[in-house]
Amino acid sequence: MQNPLNTTKRWLISAVIGLSAVAPSTLAQPQPGDTFVHLFEWRWSDIATECEQHLGPKGYAAIQVSPPQEHIQGDAWWTRYQPVSFSIDNSRSGTRAEFVDMVNRCDAVGVDIYVDAVINHMAAGSGVGTNGSAYSYGTLYPAFSSNDFHAACDINGGDYASDARRVRHCRLVGLPDLDTGAEYVRQTLANYLNDLIAIGVKGFRLDASKHMSPTDINAITSRLNGNPYIFQEVIDLGGEAVSAYEYLNGGDVTEFKYSAELGNQFKNGQLQWLETFGESWGLLGTGSAVVFTDNHDNQRGHGAGGSNVLTYKDGSLYDLANVFMLAWPYGYPKVMSSFDFTDSEAGPPSAAVHNNGNLNCYGSDWKCEHRWRPIANMVAFRTATANQGINHWWDNGGNQIAFARGNAGFVVINREGGQLTRTFTTGLPEGEYCNIIDGDFNNGTCTGETVWVNAEGQANISTGGMSAVAIHQNARLGGNGNPGPAPDNDTYICYDNANGYANPHLYYWNPSPSGSLPAVNWPGVSMTSDNGYACFNTQVSLDSLNIVFNDNGGAQTADLNLSGEQSCYRNGQWTTLANCGISVP
Repeated sequence: MQNPLNTTKRWLISAVIGLSAVAPSTLAQPQPGDTFVHLFEWRWSDIATECEQHLGPKGYAAIQVSPPQEHIQGDAWWTRYQPVSFSIDNSRSGTRAEFVDMVNRCDAVGVDIYVDAVINHMAAGSGVGTNGSAYSYGTLYPAFSSNDFHAACDINGGDYASDARRVRHCRLVGLPDLDTGAEYVRQTLANYLNDLIAIGVKGFRLDASKHMSPTDINAITSRLNGNPYIFQEVIDLGGEAVSAYEYLNGGDVTEFKYSAELGNQFKNGQLQWLETFGESWGLLGTGSAVVFTDNHDNQRGHGAGGSNVLTYKDGSLYDLANVFMLAWPYGYPKVMSSFDFTDSEAGPPSAAVHNNGNLNCYGSDWKCEHRWRPIANMVAFRTATANQGINHWWDNGGNQIAFARGNAGFVVINREGGQLTRTFTTGLPEGEYCNIIDGDFNNGTCTGETVWVNAEGQANISTGGMSAVAIHQNARLGGNGNPGPAPDNDTYICYDNANGYANPHLYYWNPSPSGSLPAVNWPGVSMTSDNGYACFNTQVSLDSLNIVFNDNGGAQTADLNLSGEQSCYRNGQWTTLANCGISVP
């Protein structure tokens, strides 16, 4: 069985600039650095729990939820896109009360809800909706009569290339096409969206916007209360009669070329070419584009991109593409969260995501890509690097790339099979940073590997094949995650020189953080006199260091270990500088 919403769509690659429509009232825009997620076919109760346990703490700004309106019965995923009424009492995701509870609980932890709104068409034929109500085209839809639909005609494959009017006025694979130019229809649709706004919904994805005129869409959204965020689904790879550019005055637009090109580069191209990725590739302006590695349509082969589209089935390659998407300053990124499928028409699993405290992710039911560490932790990277451009780009002429986001973040992506080890200029302030691809940063500590950035902003980074490294200003160890340089707490090492060395030297090795001090040859560095002590300023903050004090290679102490703030060696033991009467210069 073919997907009844998308099988007749066609895409050709070229650049097309269309006419713009009259803009509605001012609409909300996401904040720089925001990321949202599509929890495809999740239940309202599961989404509420996910907001509290994961999405809020990880910094996701919003969730796109599946269409909440009453729809036809059936197991396929696309039944959600054949609405019967505008009641939200009983969709496959739950009841109205559960929907309201979800909106409120997500809002309480700072996560907005965007509704996928199906307003272009109604269900085909006749039957029974999920509420048990009968419906029939032209006679018994609760809100409409046959006068509220365009005259019956079907979109043919050739129409996409040559006839914008038929694309917007005829039936998409037989689905009754609402006359969105009619006053009654416009107001009825606005009433539905305003009901959701009154509940607390903050934005809408307008499904099948390509099949409505921009003028009609703007006439509907201009009637909405408040200033919800609007983004419009317009599949446009170029060469068609309908262009995504025509919709820019009505809100943001889904940029399917982004998904197609990103997948093509990671699968077939070379990452070095991504240095200019963005508008120069024929993409929409960055402030108008909603971007994604994949979405619910094209991961099933029903949307633009074809075989180049990356999905959860691509494993580490999918990770790397999402790391790039969230690190690269273009568009408003949407992370896909899927369920496992082999049949592209299959609906969601019957099992809940959150089941009595057990998380049903990563297996044969829900895939939960938004929880995969490289993806989830890059949400904070994007926030930390908001409003920062690209600098310190590096590539090896192939599939190894690295770049900084101003002085706020740095990422390395190794698409090749071998190890990548190199000293990079990161632009970050000196300090030890959590590699958020390998570990989680919590309360100033890192559960994985760390990267040391020296005073010149350089870091020696090593990463294996098909992996990445990412560090940012809000994941520096020893801090609370706030941006900006840490206080000056250089480790100053002093020795009371009880042995009377004529030329005291400090030899050291095994610094922590690793790589924070350059290697030295015996007998080490010379020490200077300070208040009766021989001292040396490391000019970095150390957790520990192995040390031998010596007389320029002559007499020497045993191997010693400096740890924490105990950096003055007096009378054969470590103590603080304050106890030795010494201040850090």
